[in-house]
Amino acid sequence: MKKNKNITTFEEHLDKQYGKIGTKKRTDFEIKAKAFAIGEIIKDERKQAKMTQEELARKTGTRKSFISRIENGHSDIQLSTLYRLIEQGLGKKINLSIQ
Repeated sequence: MKKNKNITTFEEHLDKQYGKIGTKKRTDFEIKAKAFAIGEIIKDERKQAKMTQEELARKTGTRKSFISRIENGHSDIQLSTLYRLIEQGLGKKINLSIQ
């Protein structure tokens, strides 16, 4: 297949914008992207459970503002907090894998 020289792949864009994999800038970007993805998962699960941020916060002993920051990818989340939100707050099970 012939590659169009005017088309940039997503990976090439990330390399140009944030540096190659393994550089500090790229690692920082990847961490923030994963935090955002986790926040989106929590938000989706909360909405499926028909809960407000306030209700989830109350059920898990946190604050609505903390739930909001997590859902918007603006807060690092400890593993214990992630488990509490998903399992205690939303009544779901969480599985992690390392690749």
